[in-house]
Amino acid sequence: RGAAEKHKTQNTNTNMDNIAREYVRLVLAIGKHDDGYVDAYYGPAEWAPTEVQPLQELVAWAEKLVLDIKTVSSSSTPAANEPEQSRRVFLEKQLCAVKTHVTSLASGAKLSFDEEARVLYDASPPHKTDEELRALLSALDARLPQAPSTSSTPTSLAERYNEWKKQFIIPTDKLDAVFQCALAEAKRQTLARIPLPAGENFVVEYVTGKPWSGYNWYKGGFFSVIQVNTDLPIYIDRAFDLAAHEGYPGHHVFNSLLEEQLYRGRGWAEYCVYPLFSPQSLIAEGTANFGIEMVFPTLTERVAFEEQHLFPLAGIPSSLAREFYEIESTMRGLDYVTNEAARRLVDGVFTKEQTIDYLSSFLATRERAAKRVSFFEVYRSYVINYNLGMDLVRSFIDTRVRTNFESGSGSGSSGTGSGSGVEDEEKVRAARWREFTALLSQPCVPSMLV
Repeated sequence: RGAAEKHKTQNTNTNMDNIAREYVRLVLAIGKHDDGYVDAYYGPAEWAPTEVQPLQELVAWAEKLVLDIKTVSSSSTPAANEPEQSRRVFLEKQLCAVKTHVTSLASGAKLSFDEEARVLYDASPPHKTDEELRALLSALDARLPQAPSTSSTPTSLAERYNEWKKQFIIPTDKLDAVFQCALAEAKRQTLARIPLPAGENFVVEYVTGKPWSGYNWYKGGFFSVIQVNTDLPIYIDRAFDLAAHEGYPGHHVFNSLLEEQLYRGRGWAEYCVYPLFSPQSLIAEGTANFGIEMVFPTLTERVAFEEQHLFPLAGIPSSLAREFYEIESTMRGLDYVTNEAARRLVDGVFTKEQTIDYLSSFLATRERAAKRVSFFEVYRSYVINYNLGMDLVRSFIDTRVRTNFESGSGSGSSGTGSGSGVEDEEKVRAARWREFTALLSQPCVPSMLV
């Protein structure tokens, strides 16, 4: 019986290896029709197609691979820490997303925002009412300092907020120094918690004319090109946000660990390619956004670092750091405004101009609102990966940490409460980093996080 089970496992792994190689070739072939589809590839050069294949052939190819992966034997839906079983689920979800995308390219038909999010990103985005979202503005109104009354004093909340925020713009000639300092701190703290491949590295470029604010182009070999878009003024909080999100412990770390541990370590070919419109993106964006919080779990810690380092480098008074972050923290619940705006544009409820108006009613300047709409037009329901992705990742990690501590396995002892408050806090942080690292370096899809 043992030999039979071993033979069955070997056959299953062989089948998945074959499907994985076909998956990679299919994704690369689709990339010939959609320039933005292949976010990263560092597999064999000979797998890259030299000719453009008809879309209908690619649809048939995708349909066959979806059927193939469904025939691979498997037990029930795995937990996120069971790599061998999770691999099959990952491939199946990725292939379903690939089939959906290439079918859309071939037919020109588009799904609704919610259906697209479900099929491409394996998630169901919540709906927020305008009443829920506008209720959050009252907290900001109460916290925002009142400007001295003059004939030119802004009167609306949006005007007051945007006028107040101008003082926190990083001057263009200071941007690189601020960003490099933020990257150095993010890297320092990440390396203290996550062993990274030897020689991992990155370069930073400043670009214009993009619909996004930052991007990590992972090149393979543990090397990234991090681009920062300077079309619009960059506020002081974006320096560390982008450093952690695009760099450490975000996209650069995520991709490096996948390459090291799954593509090279296990020989799983599917991890040498990254199709952007797929469930992998929710994990990537969710962990990258949550990575900011991993480095600075408390507002006090972030303020202490930035008032000592980033604010002086930017030429902004350090005395304003706490006020800035306390006020900005009241804005967190408004992250989902982006989803609601994108949903209404994608579903045809709003025109482009109405979407800009809607975003502006939630404090965005018209210039920034227009930039967000340009992102929606290209990436559609992809926007859910940032806020919903972060919330799912946070909930998953915190639940696992809490469960492990309650069972006595989270700290190597009987749990929290056995030491000083400082000791217990460090045990919890160490446990969060362990769970975070595990999530970055094993097969996982969003539905495993729920």
